[in-house]
Amino acid sequence: MTTRHHRQIDLLFRLSLAALLTLGATRVILDNLRNNNKNILLRHMYTIRVPIEVSEKETIKDNCNVFEGKWISDNTSYPLYSEQSCPFLVKQTTCLKNGRPDSFYQNLRWQPNACDLPRFDGLKMIEMLRDKRLMFVGDSVQRGMFESMVCLVHSAIPSYVKTSLQRIPPRKVFRVEEFNATIEYYWAPFIIESISDHATNHTVSKRLVKLDSVAKHSREWEGANILIFESYVWWMYKPTINATYGSLDNIQEYNVTTAYRLAMETWANWIESRINPQTQKIFFATMSPTHLWSWEWKPGTEGNCFNETGPVEGSKYWGTGSNLEIMGIVEDILAKLKNVKVTVLNITQLSEYRKDGHTSIYGERKGKLLTKEQRSDPKNYADCIHWCSPGVPDTWNEILYALLLQDYRAQ
Repeated sequence: MTTRHHRQIDLLFRLSLAALLTLGATRVILDNLRNNNKNILLRHMYTIRVPIEVSEKETIKDNCNVFEGKWISDNTSYPLYSEQSCPFLVKQTTCLKNGRPDSFYQNLRWQPNACDLPRFDGLKMIEMLRDKRLMFVGDSVQRGMFESMVCLVHSAIPSYVKTSLQRIPPRKVFRVEEFNATIEYYWAPFIIESISDHATNHTVSKRLVKLDSVAKHSREWEGANILIFESYVWWMYKPTINATYGSLDNIQEYNVTTAYRLAMETWANWIESRINPQTQKIFFATMSPTHLWSWEWKPGTEGNCFNETGPVEGSKYWGTGSNLEIMGIVEDILAKLKNVKVTVLNITQLSEYRKDGHTSIYGERKGKLLTKEQRSDPKNYADCIHWCSPGVPDTWNEILYALLLQDYRAQ
């Protein structure tokens, strides 16, 4: 065979190879276009408002108090999502990932005495939020409730639906594009203004609150359709707190319960004057309990929530970390509202039983996971305030979802 023939064969081979590569590339491009068009069509499907069907099974009976009940084991239906499936959880709450050896705390379901809670349906929830803003306002415990809601919704949304999380201190905003809906968190640990209002740099040796003003915060709240407020643990640092009322130059030391009442009155005045009950819904979450002293549920011991793997047995357990006087102030202030209904999320009693649900030594301190040495000293380093996720905050959101669903059904 001559050199010329070799060249012709080589040329034909190169042309054939190029044609195959071009054909393959074209097919890949067409497949991608087809898939993209399919995704665009599927995404467009979710831009259309769909009526929500609320079945009888999802209806709460009139005589049912969803806050009275017990925790039961349910490792078939719970948890409702996993740490791995939700990229929006902060390290402070991912207890399994941080080394917690047990996971039973994720498999407990709240069972009201007189009815069943409807199973959380993320697509129904986001449909109820279409063209709306849902905002959680409060401290880091409230941030845990926000993250729980984001995870519950995110776990039900198809991957081709566009979602995003923006950090706009002191806010976090989770957006679902096709529904034009946001789930938001706003850092305001005292609800009223304070020197601890910076979203990240808020640890101060001497706390100071401005009892007569929410103006700086409320500008962000006014456009929200559903607001869930919470404020407790930051007030409990000491029996007294420095505060101003009127003149900023007149700083006085107040008893915490007196200051809390004045702060709640300021908040309630804003609610009455600025909230439109026709277009906005307001909730107030009662105090999230702490489990700092094990002698309260296990007499004769000197520990805390560390190594607790199950709920408190029996009914009506109430720890000293939950202040009944503060509870009474909330009830009193809300009872005096005339124009706006505020629905109470009475999470305290049901959460009191959950001594096992806290992050303990499997969370963070000052933005960092505990060291080996710190973990070996749970008496001083266990966090018995914040909660693991998945966990107790999911139940708070299941109840919130159930109440919103009943409102939707009544429309």
